[in-house]
Amino acid sequence: MTLDGTNTWVLRSPGARACLVVDPGPDDAAHLARVAEGALGDGRGWVAGVVVTHRHADHTAGAARFAGAVGAPLRAALAELCSPGAEPLSDGETLDVDGLRVVVVATPGHTSDSVSLHLPDDAAAGSVLTGDTVLGAGSTVLMERDGGDLGDYLASLDRLAAVCADAGPPVVGLPGHGPVVEDLAVRVAAYRAHRLERLDEVRAALDALGLPAAPDDAVVSAVVGRVYPEVDAGLLPAAAQSVRVQLAYLARA
Repeated sequence: MTLDGTNTWVLRSPGARACLVVDPGPDDAAHLARVAEGALGDGRGWVAGVVVTHRHADHTAGAARFAGAVGAPLRAALAELCSPGAEPLSDGETLDVDGLRVVVVATPGHTSDSVSLHLPDDAAAGSVLTGDTVLGAGSTVLMERDGGDLGDYLASLDRLAAVCADAGPPVVGLPGHGPVVEDLAVRVAAYRAHRLERLDEVRAALDALGLPAAPDDAVVSAVVGRVYPEVDAGLLPAAAQSVRVQLAYLARA
């Protein structure tokens, strides 16, 4: 589910001392020590803040421990994930980290609290840290139990597409898992087309089975069997989760 692990990003302007650490990841002492070493460098650097892109443990489990170790505030969209006295992230907020501009973009869908971070001054056209909203490989599972929602997700893809369109040349995607996405706009368009294609397949399955668009276990199981007939057994829970949020979306349509 995490591909080759969770990407932790250390963001710093050239020549600056302060940095922002995004998604410290799991509570793994060796990993957190490596992140601290990269963030602090030769001892003259310091961590101005720690940010998590959403609530899942593969991004957050080590966050409080890491923030405490480096003496930095921890911030997230959810207040309960923030360190004492730190404000939750707000959509459109700009973080200024020693000359580095980081713009918070609310991108719910994978979870209700998912955010992306736009770096408008990075490279030629900027870059966007996408968390689990857009991955470096494969597609994102929308986690209904954590507020994941297909309508929200499609709207978030549209927001990212707009960010890319406003920037002009290709915007780079820096995902929470997997390799760097060289052209985020192309990946976002492909993600949107894939979701709409799956919706058509679910509609067709419901018609063929004579079932209502109801996200209950029996309907989910029947649709998964028809839409994902050859999926690996280990991926069936993810397939069922995807079908469940699609059925919930269709039920509201």
